[in-house]
Amino acid sequence: MLKVGVFGAGHLGKIHIRLLKELSDKYEFVGFYDPSDVAAAQVIEQYDIARFDSPEALLDAVDVIDIVTPTITHFELASKAIKRSKHVFIEKPVTETYEEAQQLIRLAEEAGVKVQVGHVERFNPAFQAALPHLNSPLFIETHRLAQFNPRGTDVPVVLDLMIHDLDAILSVVNAGVKNISASGVAVVSDTPDIANARIEFQNGCVANLTASRISMKNMRKSRFFQRDAYISVDFLTKELEVVRMETIEGEPDPFDIVFDMGDGKPVKKIYFDKPEIQDVNAIKEELSTFADAIVNDTEPIVSIIDGTRALDVALQIMEKVQAATHLIVQ
Repeated sequence: MLKVGVFGAGHLGKIHIRLLKELSDKYEFVGFYDPSDVAAAQVIEQYDIARFDSPEALLDAVDVIDIVTPTITHFELASKAIKRSKHVFIEKPVTETYEEAQQLIRLAEEAGVKVQVGHVERFNPAFQAALPHLNSPLFIETHRLAQFNPRGTDVPVVLDLMIHDLDAILSVVNAGVKNISASGVAVVSDTPDIANARIEFQNGCVANLTASRISMKNMRKSRFFQRDAYISVDFLTKELEVVRMETIEGEPDPFDIVFDMGDGKPVKKIYFDKPEIQDVNAIKEELSTFADAIVNDTEPIVSIIDGTRALDVALQIMEKVQAATHLIVQ
């Protein structure tokens, strides 16, 4: 049984604590550390768990640490854990800078420990159901829109929201990034609240991403276009739609929906599929699979290298947004 502890008792930290306690077949929950007496008191009252008086004390008592703290603290806490040979689950974004993430990769390799990054949308059941249908997408369009909430405005919308879609896209596009263009606007906070990015990949795929935290409604939808298929993933409602075309031989059935291009080209049948998706708790799934990776000595589904790639592209987008904003202001 893996002994686990949590750094951070904020909104998301409380969720992680609850789910880790529920995963009692994989984890033995040891306790948590949070410097805030107010946050700690609430967690102790709600879950009747132990609060440790320092990060080091908690690390000495566990095999696995779950870091659910502000991004600015990720590198320091993860470094301490890895140097003590502890496995680390770390919320996204993995670190503040690309250099910090690279250093964590080196430390993890030296220590021989597992590190997973909390890109939870990879475990969204709709996205999981879409994976068998995704085959070399050529155009991807994503919209991740959220109603305004003061919590989370301490980081740019690219690192808060868009990075979810960046990680998902990078996981299905098997090619390097060729070019990035982006723009954004800070409407109500000090950093961009809405941003758009266009990413061109080496294999010709193009991704167009929009993220906003000042929307009138919530939306988390991605559309993947590829040869003879269109796949729509709704991360919010956990729904999947697949439209694909297949060449048919002979005469089509009268009830078939067909697409005839003429000029002697093959007639294609259009298939519509909206599979039933089994609802699961994606955060619970990512924590559960991390335990499996440790026990079975396999690569975590979202490795620290994956998290670093997503951070790298996100930071490049932020640079493009800043440059575009500077030009407009001038």
